Amino acid sequence: MSTLDVQQLTEEIKQKSQFVDAVLSEAFKVVVGQKVLLERLFLALLCDGHVLLEGLPGLAKTLTIKTLADVIHGDFQRIQFTSDLLPADLIGTMIFNQKTGDFTPKKGPIFTNLVLADEINRAPAKVQSALLEAMGEHQVTIGETTYPMQELFIVLATQNPIEQEGTYPLPEAQLDRFLFKIRVGYPTLLEEKSILNRMSGVVQPKANKICHPSTILEARQLCSQVYMDEKLKDYILGIVFATRFPEKLGIPELKSQIQVGASPRATLSLAKASRANAFIHHRGFVTPEDVKSIAYDVLRHRLILSFEAEGDGIDSEQVIKKILEHVEVP
Repeated sequence: MSTLDVQQLTEEIKQKSQFVDAVLSEAFKVVVGQKVLLERLFLALLCDGHVLLEGLPGLAKTLTIKTLADVIHGDFQRIQFTSDLLPADLIGTMIFNQKTGDFTPKKGPIFTNLVLADEINRAPAKVQSALLEAMGEHQVTIGETTYPMQELFIVLATQNPIEQEGTYPLPEAQLDRFLFKIRVGYPTLLEEKSILNRMSGVVQPKANKICHPSTILEARQLCSQVYMDEKLKDYILGIVFATRFPEKLGIPELKSQIQVGASPRATLSLAKASRANAFIHHRGFVTPEDVKSIAYDVLRHRLILSFEAEGDGIDSEQVIKKILEHVEVP
């Protein structure tokens, strides 16, 4: 792509990405802080990807997701995952109709735009596998019939990092299906005071509808056109391959710390999310900063560390930081 083509694309994206600022601004009328969380959720919408949220209760995860659904005029369903949840509670089942004598499908709450799977690790394996089909294939099988999901469909799953009794850890194959894993932290003192002032009033803040799901679907097409230089593709490949063969990139100490590196799905996710990040910042081209800014969220759940690393108190954040410091930036 020539420089002139990139300039023309950037001008087009500047015009057609203005709604992003309006969406985020409207969401911030309800949500205090959580700027990174809101941006990552919006990136997931643009990338047609799913998000795993990890954080303590009461940090506005549900409020943020519901507010975003309201702003984009999308349908929203929250499912509380429990140990006795059945796949039918999630995807639906066949109901016998006494008048006709036939079985008719009763679709479950997963047939919506944004699904909040609350405390996903509390559900048994059968429920998790039913969710996996919907996430990976964008379809659900009820009885002998397969039903497609809506075109705009993403799963936003939460898990509590502290209370692990009675939970079923997500298998690596399902973790890899999530575009991002986002860690949600406490608000600052000023942010929490703002929360106190805003939420303790008689009238609760409410966000207006800014766009429709069709606007997001159109933006996806533009995101795929964002220019990515060959050097940046090599940079992404360098980061991913460093998780598999760190000794080849001059980081031999990571060899004993990483048990399993990132999959090719991580490469695709880094590229797709980098393009979407450029789009929300009104650019028609990807920069190294786009890649760096989303690398932690794309990679942290895809690295399986060794027992030795865990024993030494090393987590995936430290490993990713070391990789980004060693891989040459174009």
